[in-house]
Amino acid sequence: MSTLSTPRRPAEPLTCGAEGPVLVGIAPLTFDDVVAVARLDAPVTLDAAALDGVESTRRIIDALASDPAGHYGISTGFGALATTYIDPDRRTQLQRSLIRSHAAGSGPEVEREVVRALMLLRLSTLMSGRTGVRPVVVETYAALLNAGITPVVSEYGSLGCSGDLAPLAACALAVMGEGRVRDATGALIDAAVALDAAGIAPVQLAEKEGLALINGTDGMLGMLVLALADLHVLLQTADVAAALSVEALLGTAAVFAADLQQLRPQLGQGDSAANLRALLSDSPLVASHAGPECTTIQDAYSLRCSPQVHGAARDTAAHAALVASRELASTIDNPVVTLDGRVESNGNFHGAPIAYVLDFLAIAVADVASISERRIDRHLDVSRSKGLPPFLAAEVGVDSGLMIAQYTAAGIVSELKRLAAPASVDSIPSSAMQEDHVSMGWAAARKLRRSIDGLTRVLAIEVMTATRSLDLRAPLQPGPATAAVLGVVRTVVDGPGPDRHLSPEIEAVYDLVRYGSITDAAASVTKGLK
Repeated sequence: MSTLSTPRRPAEPLTCGAEGPVLVGIAPLTFDDVVAVARLDAPVTLDAAALDGVESTRRIIDALASDPAGHYGISTGFGALATTYIDPDRRTQLQRSLIRSHAAGSGPEVEREVVRALMLLRLSTLMSGRTGVRPVVVETYAALLNAGITPVVSEYGSLGCSGDLAPLAACALAVMGEGRVRDATGALIDAAVALDAAGIAPVQLAEKEGLALINGTDGMLGMLVLALADLHVLLQTADVAAALSVEALLGTAAVFAADLQQLRPQLGQGDSAANLRALLSDSPLVASHAGPECTTIQDAYSLRCSPQVHGAARDTAAHAALVASRELASTIDNPVVTLDGRVESNGNFHGAPIAYVLDFLAIAVADVASISERRIDRHLDVSRSKGLPPFLAAEVGVDSGLMIAQYTAAGIVSELKRLAAPASVDSIPSSAMQEDHVSMGWAAARKLRRSIDGLTRVLAIEVMTATRSLDLRAPLQPGPATAAVLGVVRTVVDGPGPDRHLSPEIEAVYDLVRYGSITDAAASVTKGLK
């Protein structure tokens, strides 16, 4: 599994592995390549040898185009119209009509980083030399990415089979100089205007090229890679949040001992427990009740079983990363030009492998948020918080403290449980029953993005709550790692006191979580986190 880096603010420098341009060609893209281009606007360059292969394969398509016998995608219609022969003088119109008709998305705009990811991944497949497009097509795709031109892609339009059709068609439309795009400044303008301003000539598509531009799993794969980058940070943050809660709620670190964890050698669990041991090391708060006088026999599950839940989510992410890495090494098109020069129909565009793991991740995300919310609630309940004031309020009765912050977390967790319902089981037939089983991978990816945002917010509320509890334990002090986290939180949120407007504070800590400031603070003491 490639090392995934913290998502950084757009204005920050490139820090995610690929310094400078990302080379697109024979070697598969890495996770870091996708993050760099999608989020950090890293430029792309095209491998010269791979471009030669693109040109060589195109000669095969040109030869088949002159064959009086029909060849799917070259001289025939598409989908249920695959048996309809198209005369040579109508094929340019055929390709143009294919893209225009398939750019049928609807709904809100998809995020810029998602569109850039799917364009990069489509470019990677085009550069494989297995799709039959001309070099000018790949060069124009690369030019759009490097100019910061982002086609407007709508929320709805992909069933996750036969490719992410409507989203990819919206991108192909921009390559043709049609439709609407966002330029590098974010302005919404006509594609023709944006291309002209960037000195990019629109492409008139030739035989096979329309299909090659839309038959891919690029949208769902791009969102999977971005989700894995986010989860790399969030699952570490979950360990930090749990450590804060264990410490502030006078829990024990003994249950995280290495020998106990080795009795169940699940990899993710072991890594999570190792983080908790490091985070709670040398904590005066933990030591304050570690003697025989402590009457607590066992901590609640939400504290004691944190490594088991967080670890299971880590293992799920590791499996998803394996699937994603295989997909990054794949060539997805239909028909595809084989290494020995055949042009063959296939079903590799079906998104089931990606759709399943996107759904798996949504389940894991919901559960990590769920256990975090239970820890939040323990801080606020005077019957379970071991001496903390009700709702961590400054003046009980007059102040409500963090009561409603827990409501917010609970509402998000309830939403995440609904989003955990799998999209991939909800196939619906299309194209006159020719495409009678689809993956719904795009839908699975869209809901996972919402789920990850929800998890980020729940963890932020736990961090905010637990750090207030730590302050209220004074004069007892937290350990070095949790104290570092407390310190960074106090740069954006004040400590305990009378009630104040909480929404801005939640958003401020949300940004700390999202951009890795919480994990950075902890790792600066522990010398890294697993």
